[in-house]
Amino acid sequence: MTSSTNGFALITGASAGIGAIYADRLAGRGFDLILVARNQTRLNALAERLTKETGRSIETIAADLNDKAALAKIETLLREDPRITMLVNNAGVGSVASVLDGHVDSMESMINLNITALTRLTYAVAPAFVAKGSGTIINISSVVGIAVELLNGVYSASKSYVLSFGHALQRDLAGKGVRVQTVLPAATATEFWDVAGYAKQKEAASTMTADDLVDAALAGLDQGELVTIPTLHDGDDWTKWEADRRALAPRFANAKAAPRYTSNATPAQ
Repeated sequence: MTSSTNGFALITGASAGIGAIYADRLAGRGFDLILVARNQTRLNALAERLTKETGRSIETIAADLNDKAALAKIETLLREDPRITMLVNNAGVGSVASVLDGHVDSMESMINLNITALTRLTYAVAPAFVAKGSGTIINISSVVGIAVELLNGVYSASKSYVLSFGHALQRDLAGKGVRVQTVLPAATATEFWDVAGYAKQKEAASTMTADDLVDAALAGLDQGELVTIPTLHDGDDWTKWEADRRALAPRFANAKAAPRYTSNATPAQ
């Protein structure tokens, strides 16, 4: 194995799909890796292949991030291991079920993984990165964080959270040497769709491969993007949407309600 000047990237949900492609690409860029997922057998196979192909140091941790003890173990590692220079918060689960068809316990589990685990891992690593004045946090959101009506409402809301959280992180960590990128994939051909109950989406003409998604996301990181949407061909569309959103903020600062909410307002027909 060769020594790395890039340090270690810790990737959650690393055993398959987008996480496994991030592992492949980051190893190819000279990062050593800490791969986190539930399936130890898959992790071992990926680590063996990448070690053979790249010569990088690959460590694996089998952990279910919905388990508080397992999550706490990864938090401790992120706080205390100075080798870690990048966190890729990729672990997540989705659904296509409506509020009338989904089970609330499954929705709670989704919130715990997509929101709580991502938040706790970020809170663990951010102070460590700030202390040394460098580090990169990549959070995987989704275009349904904006196009919220497309899939399950809890899933969409969880990905809206990741996008909003990323904006706040970029504000809080600005000037402290820590890069924060939020990636918004659209439909991507991974096992996500099998778990979500809509496997046929993987064959759709509009579905991107995980390889193309990660390559585009890393290109966006190289270009200094704060938010990367690989399938959005006209980047000006995002720039305008984001500028319009931010322009609303000062318009909320009014002590009195808008005239349409007064007793003289015309009632809806």
